[in-house]
Amino acid sequence: MSQPYSHLRSMTGQGSCEVRGDAGVLVVELRAVNHRGLKVVMRTNEALSAHESLIQKLVSGSVERGTVTVHASLKPPAGLDLPQINQAIALAYATQLGEVAHHYVDLPVSRATAPPQLELTNLLNLPGVMNSTETASGDLSPAEQEQQAAAEKAKEQLIRDGVTEAVARFNEMRHHEAVSMASVLMADLDTVAKRCAAIEVLAPTVVARYRDRLLDRIEKTLAEHSIETDKVDVIREVQLFADRSDISEEITRLGSHLELFKSVLDGSHTSDRENSDKAFTTEAVGRKLDFIIQEMFRETNTIGSKAGNAEIAEHIVEIKCAIERMRELVQNLE
Repeated sequence: MSQPYSHLRSMTGQGSCEVRGDAGVLVVELRAVNHRGLKVVMRTNEALSAHESLIQKLVSGSVERGTVTVHASLKPPAGLDLPQINQAIALAYATQLGEVAHHYVDLPVSRATAPPQLELTNLLNLPGVMNSTETASGDLSPAEQEQQAAAEKAKEQLIRDGVTEAVARFNEMRHHEAVSMASVLMADLDTVAKRCAAIEVLAPTVVARYRDRLLDRIEKTLAEHSIETDKVDVIREVQLFADRSDISEEITRLGSHLELFKSVLDGSHTSDRENSDKAFTTEAVGRKLDFIIQEMFRETNTIGSKAGNAEIAEHIVEIKCAIERMRELVQNLE
């Protein structure tokens, strides 16, 4: 049996992990906040700078919306994280500097100054002498190239394992938050449904009350002035009011929106329309629910403006409060 609301995820969450392997120790942490689309912000150390695109791809494959900040750092095994001296380039620099020193003693200025001294440590600051741990393969022997390729493969696998585990924990936390929000949404949805049912009961009485009030006023006015009027005119006025204040269509549409909201929230809508409306079902759940809530607001406002009844207005206020709470929660769903 599947978990309830298994398709829901909050846009906010956090997940981290630490994995170890031949390539070293990798620490990955993901944090997310709300955003209309997907934005992945990378924060990596030098050892992972060349692999940011891989990390971003792994994260983007499991997240649809939100601003996700990825903090990742890799600490290579002891000794392998030290920069390497490119001996060939260093020797070439030393040879050229030696030639310069040889010609220097023949210059007239050399008699007034001390001959230059070659400090090997100064060579370290020259371009190309110090290599990072990832030396260009062209500067390595075939055996060293094979060793570097194996090390690179081990690093990529370590990155995949670490990011995948961090994303799994990240999504697990987001799912737990979404389930909590879903229970609150269902409670507010039930409130709206009950208030809507109460309005549906009150709606037919609105016209009857208006007719009774209108007849009472007309009878009093006619009695005071001894005037007679055709009842057809009264019936016509009541009918016009009934047409203006008819909210049966709005109540039906609001009820339809409530059912759609519930089906999208619990996932039944996705399974029902998986084949018939692929574009709709692949959209993030939060966007769907936000659109439905906009329609619910529209119908609720129309009912409130057309009904003209104090009791219905009281229900409308409660419905609007519940929908507003729902809207705020839905904006946190992916």
